[in-house]
Parts: sequence; C-alpha cells; structure tokens
Amino acid sequence: MTSGSLGLRSGSYGSLQQPFQNSLFSIQATPSPPPVPAARKTTKMFKEKEKLFHWICKFAPRKKVGMLLLCVVSALVFMWVLYVGKGEDGVNIQGIGFNNSSDFNYLGSSPTNVDQDISVQFNATVINKDENITSQPPSPPVYFTGYSLPPGNPCESFTLPPPPADKKRTGPRPCPVCYLPVEEAISLMPNASSLSPVLKSLTYIHEENLTRSEFGGSEFGGYPSLKQRSDSYDIRESMNVHCGFVRGRKPGRQTGFDIDDSDLLDMEQCQGVVVASAIFGAYDLIQQPRNISETAKRNVCFFMFVDEVTEDFLRNSSVLDSGKRLGLWRIVVVHNLPYADPRRNGKVPKLLLHRLFPNARYSLWIDGKLELVVDPYQILERFLWRKNASFAISRHYKRFDTFVEAEANKAAGKYDNASIDFQVEFYKSEGLTPYSSAKLPITSDVPEGCVIIREHIPISNLFTCLWFNEVDRFTSRDQISYSTVRDKVMSKTNWTINMFLDCERRNFVIQGYHRDVLEHWAPPPPPGGVAVIHPPPPFVETLNKTSHQMFAETNVSTPTKKTPPKRGKDRKSGPRRHRKVAA
Repeated sequence: MTSGSLGLRSGSYGSLQQPFQNSLFSIQATPSPPPVPAARKTTKMFKEKEKLFHWICKFAPRKKVGMLLLCVVSALVFMWVLYVGKGEDGVNIQGIGFNNSSDFNYLGSSPTNVDQDISVQFNATVINKDENITSQPPSPPVYFTGYSLPPGNPCESFTLPPPPADKKRTGPRPCPVCYLPVEEAISLMPNASSLSPVLKSLTYIHEENLTRSEFGGSEFGGYPSLKQRSDSYDIRESMNVHCGFVRGRKPGRQTGFDIDDSDLLDMEQCQGVVVASAIFGAYDLIQQPRNISETAKRNVCFFMFVDEVTEDFLRNSSVLDSGKRLGLWRIVVVHNLPYADPRRNGKVPKLLLHRLFPNARYSLWIDGKLELVVDPYQILERFLWRKNASFAISRHYKRFDTFVEAEANKAAGKYDNASIDFQVEFYKSEGLTPYSSAKLPITSDVPEGCVIIREHIPISNLFTCLWFNEVDRFTSRDQISYSTVRDKVMSKTNWTINMFLDCERRNFVIQGYHRDVLEHWAPPPPPGGVAVIHPPPPFVETLNKTSHQMFAETNVSTPTKKTPPKRGKDRKSGPRRHRKVAA
C-alpha cells in the first residue's frame, strides 16, 4: 500500500483532494461548494502550490516554524513506518485519525474516531490482499508409528526356543529375550509421542467438599459416584475424571500421599524415562539395579517411594544417609498415607506415575521385591517401541481367567472373601465372562502386575486412572479389575495393550523374597570360616515345591552319600545280620 491510500494533501495542513473524498470512506458532514470548472480549478491549484512553496522557503528558516514542519514530517514518517510494519495485521494506530469532514488533525483528533476509521481502512486493505492468497491448511501433527528392524538383524528372526525338559522344575522360569544393544536402543527412541486414539485432552477432578458415593471409595480417590464411573468409560476427545489426589493444590501437596517440596521439584524435573518402585511398612528389602548403562545412569530417573516406617528401618540399618540416595535409587519419603493397607498405598505410585511425574515421557514400574537386571532403554525398545505400543504388561504364567484368579486369591487369603465375591458379581452384572478363545487376539484376562511399562499419553493415563478407581472402590487385588477396565476402554477405541509372556518378564527382573521370609533363614557363614552343612531332612519330591525347598536345592549342598558294599566275591565272610533301618 502507498501513501495514496491516506489521501493526497493540498495547500492546507489537512484538506484532502477530491479523489479521496469520492472514495468509500468519504462522509459528507457539510454541504459541498458548487463545482468549479476544471481549467480554473487546475490554475488555482497550481497557484496555491506555488504560494505554499514560497511560504515554506520564507518561514522555514525561522526556528518555531521549522520545528513545527519537522514535527509534522516526523509524525508522517512515524505513521508510515507503523503502518508498513503492523498495518497488514489489522492493528489499530492510535493518536492519528480522520474526522468526518475529511480534515487531518495532527493534535486535536478524537481517539474514538481514530481507532474506528483507521482500523476499517487497514482491515479493508488486508481483505483485498488476502483475496489473492490461498490459505495453507495447518500441517497435521506428527506421531510415532513404529519401525521395522533392518534385514539381517538377529532380533528380526528370533524365535522363542522350547522350554527345557526338566521334570524337577515345573514352575515359572525365565526365557531368552532378544534385546538390541543399548546404544542402538537409545538411537531408536521416538522423537514424537504415540497416537492417543479418540482422547486428546485429559484433566483431573479437584474437589474439597466430598460426599460419599453409593459404596466403596476413599477421600483420596474423591468418592466418585456410579454415574461418574459410567461416564468415565465413555471415551471422548476431552475428559475430566477422578484420578486420586482430589484434594490439595497439586499431587503430593496436602492431598494425602504427601511429599516434601524438594522431592516434588526433583520429580518435576524428570522429563525422559523414570524407573519407579515403592516399599511400605518395611515389607521388602531394596534391590539395586544391575547392568545399567552409563547413559541410563545419567539420564534415567530412579525413584523409590517409602513410608516413615521404612525410612526408620533404613536409617537404623545405616544404609540411608542425609543425601536421600541409596545406590541408584533416589529415596522419597511419603507422609500422610491415604490408606491403612500398605499394599493399597503401593497402588498409588504404581498406577498414578503420570500424576507424580507430569513431565516424564516413559515409565517403568517394578515391585519393591524385584531386582532390575536389564537396561531400561533396552526394555522400552523391546516391549514398547518395537511393538508400536504405549502400554505393556506381562500376563500371568498360570492363570488366564478372572474368575479363576478370584478363587485363587480367596484360597490364598489375599483379601476378604466376601469383598472378592461382591466385586466379581458386580463385574458379572456388567458383562464379564470367563476367558475363552473368542477373546483372541487378547491372550489373557489376568496380568502379572508387578511390572508395568508405558508411555505417558492421554489414553494410557486414562486407563491407569480408571484402573486405580476400581482398586479404590473395590478390593486392592488389581488383577481382578484389570480385564474389566481394559475391555471397556478398548470397546470405545482401537487402543491395545501388549501382554507379553511372563517368562520374558522374568528375563529382566529377578524376583526376591519378602523381608519377613529372609529374616527366618539362617545367616550366611562369616568370611573365612568353615561352613558346617547339615544334611536336610528327607522329603518327598512333589510337582509343586515350596519356595523354601527350591531355595534349598539351589543354595544348600547335598552331603556326600556313602558307597554301599559290593556283593559276591568281594563280600566279607561272616554271619548275616539283619539290621533295622529307621525310616
């Protein structure tokens, strides 16, 4: 746009020539004078310009007039610069305007008229320019869609070998897993997040005044009603659901499951991969990860959540100093636990890591009794990135049906039998059926929930929120509620879960024993001393051995058996004596 759009100036300071008066923006406020013939008008205009030129040359040397002219010129230049720089965006320029009689006022114009008139003219210019420009549609978002291993890679043609034929060992065992080298696994880490089907925005309910629901629930969970529970399974593009930490300003601060501010700050700064575990009630001994690369030691966050009881046990054992570090683990002490049951408290970090680590991309949860023996980057590459999955969990090594799992929990006394029966009957009324081949490609309804590998995207975060709500409302046995939550979410989306073999899980974690079991075993012999090994009592070998018997087979040496005497010629002469052999 040129200066002509602002009008051509005549001999006076503000009057505009006729072409601008005849434009779209001309508003006649007073009667116009009678038309003048073209020849006389041209001669008069030339004389006026000549007089103006002589007037400028006469009065410009004077100080006041020169300064006034300089101000006018500067104002015009400043207005033009503003128009060129910002006028195309439709920005209104204040302090300069046109009045209704088309007179230019450099000091006394009305601010109201300035914004209205100038903005109209600039907007009209933008419209005229945009008519000839084809608007470009915004580029679609980029998501991670998986990859294929290059031809010739050993993991591409890897097949699981058959289990060894060992009749003495019939229980679960690890199996081979083909991992990529750590450097190669790190190089394959996705730059973009995976697609979250249907759900794009997920927020969480915050309430201070709570009312109890129909049954179950807690203050920490917010007592969601059955109607709110039903609505939470109606997957939409934007959702607001219960997900623990209902009270307080932020998770871990006056919400129940409270965490010190210094620990919360460290947790918020974890922006990549987090490995998390928890021990409450000093129930387990902390296991140190092994075979961890230097890159993972520098970049992966290792957090261990403990309660005050476990903290006292660690300090009394002289293994925890003031730095809150124990090997690779960053120890986080949790105060004001929301539940009286330590196992239910453990479900908070297990299922709600995305709330405790809001900036983390991936998380690996392992139970407190497990020892991690494979690098986290290799685990993520093998079970998430290579499978193009955002959630991975191992299936139970023996049980595949929720009803069978519920009966096993009742037989083992894991929870109150009446509560388990009520939960199963409630799920049956919603359509829960026994597992069968009709559910394929779903391979199991029962997970081995001691390890969870996931990416923090809206749909996986929603799944763990809803799973936690079931644990909060019903029993703490999360294996019973897993299939119900999974089936409800999958019925609304095309989201899937990678349920890998339990023997593959046992390849990268070693399952230990609880502290109370370890304390009942005899301590190891002192260094340099001679161990006196007593023969174990005779026992009948069964197919289902106890954990103590399996430990005895692997860690206790069997005493040397006495060689029986030979019969025949080598037998010494003498009377036969029948001896009674004690059983």
